[in-house]
Amino acid sequence: MKSYIAVDIGASSGRLMLGQQKQGRLTLQEVHRFSNGFAMKDGHDRWDVDHLIDEIFKGLEKVKQMGINDVELGIDTWAVDYVLVGEDGHKLEDPISYRDKRTHNAIQQLTSDLPKEYIYEKTGIQFQDFNTLYQLYKENHQLLAKTDKIMMMPDYLGYVLTGNAVTEITNASTTQMLNLRVGLFDKDLLGKVNVSQDQFPRLVESGSILGNVSHKWHNQYDIPEVEVVTVATHDTASAVVGTPGEGDRWAFLSSGTWSLLGTELNVPENGLQAFHENYTNEWGAYGTYRFLKNIMGLWIAQCVRHELDDKYSFGELAKMAQQVKPFQQFIDINDDRFTNPDNMVKELQDYCRETKQIVPETPGEIFQAIYSNLSLFYANELSKLDRILGYHIDTLNIVGGGSNVALMNQLTSTLANIKVVAGPSEATAVGNIMVQMIASDEVENISAGRRLIAESFDLKRYLPETNKYGDILKEYQQFLTHKAKEMV
Repeated sequence: MKSYIAVDIGASSGRLMLGQQKQGRLTLQEVHRFSNGFAMKDGHDRWDVDHLIDEIFKGLEKVKQMGINDVELGIDTWAVDYVLVGEDGHKLEDPISYRDKRTHNAIQQLTSDLPKEYIYEKTGIQFQDFNTLYQLYKENHQLLAKTDKIMMMPDYLGYVLTGNAVTEITNASTTQMLNLRVGLFDKDLLGKVNVSQDQFPRLVESGSILGNVSHKWHNQYDIPEVEVVTVATHDTASAVVGTPGEGDRWAFLSSGTWSLLGTELNVPENGLQAFHENYTNEWGAYGTYRFLKNIMGLWIAQCVRHELDDKYSFGELAKMAQQVKPFQQFIDINDDRFTNPDNMVKELQDYCRETKQIVPETPGEIFQAIYSNLSLFYANELSKLDRILGYHIDTLNIVGGGSNVALMNQLTSTLANIKVVAGPSEATAVGNIMVQMIASDEVENISAGRRLIAESFDLKRYLPETNKYGDILKEYQQFLTHKAKEMV
């Protein structure tokens, strides 16, 4: 029986998950969990990447203590952030977080002489201030001049473990610098941000073998023999691999800190309609594209819970929310003001005051406002997705932590008039492990992998409740349209 370790690191925490196939089912066990977060240092919000590396090895020590002496390992993290590495092979400084304010107005500045349509035709990637393209545009030019290699966050972690440097495509595509047609970094875009293609390690596909963990780490930590597989290193790409894909025409909603809603395509969709709706064509594993929309997601809920001194669990807060009538206010949860405010509760309440709506006060009211507006936003985006693709999505597969929020899942099913399949909640780790299993020939291909996932986890299904909320979705869409006109 082979053992696989998924190192899955998000914006607030990371963990090492052990995966094994037993009696035709994939089992998962959390071995080690640790905190993550950015902090202000040298004038910017930065990640403590050395802390992440140390925690990976602490987790591997626990694996060894379980009597496991030989493992495969894959690393996935969030997208767009990078580490600058000097000629001596060491990082030049701690990497800056995508939530840092340095990229404010960077899109407007860079596109003043390079039209958005031109960039989108080349890359198919949505416009967000924190894309790597705009981070590099705002990067310290003197620092870039000293940079030998630019490594995406999971690629850097793999490099530290093995000494081997690559650029994995699913994360690289989020930079908004890969050319859809050529399959390489686009020279025109690189030139705009003063970097060269040579500064990126070679591009590799998901499932490539990176190498063994360097012997020097065995002298410092008591760890098993570890072979590192370059999995789908963008956590959303791993989550989509870990989605059972139920339905003839299915969509996915990777519901965590971010909500990523879209579908899996074999050919990118970078036409004008997709451009105007700011949909993205991120590269997926096994020759696919993740055609999706970035939505603010449970980041808002995470911030509010923390501001309530973490005294309630998410389950308790969901129960409180169920006691409150939904749709008491309309909130554009993708508004930039919710990206990284000083106080999320105040920001939500101020938004409602400014738009002359009922202001949520209690924890239940606030969480109902979050969940009901996320559901409205999902339903609205599903209708757009239907129009762009030219066919109706029949099933929404919700994975990640949000798949456990029954209130939100049912609201989404009813509002979008669509079947919802919820689970697995650990889809990112599952997808990470699945790529390792395919690379190890334990699973034949992605189709077989998804069948194994569906048979291994308890999936919950929700059907629409007919005529329950009247025209509430249309009213919400009118609200968003009116708000957009006011901003012009």
